[in-house]
Amino acid sequence: MISAGEFRNGVTFELEGNVFQIVEFQHVKPGKGAAFVRTKLKNVITGGVVEKTFRPTEKMPKAHIERKDYEYLYSDGDLFYFMDQESYEQMPLSADQLGDSLKFVKENMVVKVLSYKGSVFGVEPPTFVELEVTETEPGFKGDTSTGATKPATLETGAQIMVPLFVDIGDMIRVDTRTGEYMERV
Repeated sequence: MISAGEFRNGVTFELEGNVFQIVEFQHVKPGKGAAFVRTKLKNVITGGVVEKTFRPTEKMPKAHIERKDYEYLYSDGDLFYFMDQESYEQMPLSADQLGDSLKFVKENMVVKVLSYKGSVFGVEPPTFVELEVTETEPGFKGDTSTGATKPATLETGAQIMVPLFVDIGDMIRVDTRTGEYMERV
């Protein structure tokens, strides 16, 4: 059991027959009245996001989410195939099970497959990935204004904003949690 006073980002728990993961939380202590916890929760099965408030003493059963290493092999239409790193069994997942979590994942990359009570509901890519820039506008010499960016397409098809000095063919490191450019490799 976990009480609302112990909430942290990423914690999963069961509520009203569903499994939720905390996206954001805020402990609020108003001048009058009792304290409460304001949260933004993501339903891990459906992907829906709801906002809910709790009393700090409310208790919910913790949900155990299993994370297991799988290697992304290939896609065939709207099915994506993953291989278990231990048993070498292949598992197909549909596009709606994955959402947009594969936009920074290329073939042969190891990812964490997330499941709850044996039911797979998502894929967690590595925190940082190195990808090649396949399409972007050329940077102009002398255009060095601070923080200027331009759109770029990566080898996985994802689009992100990159600094002006990044060119086609450059390998860059991307933070998959935020989709932001980190550095050239």
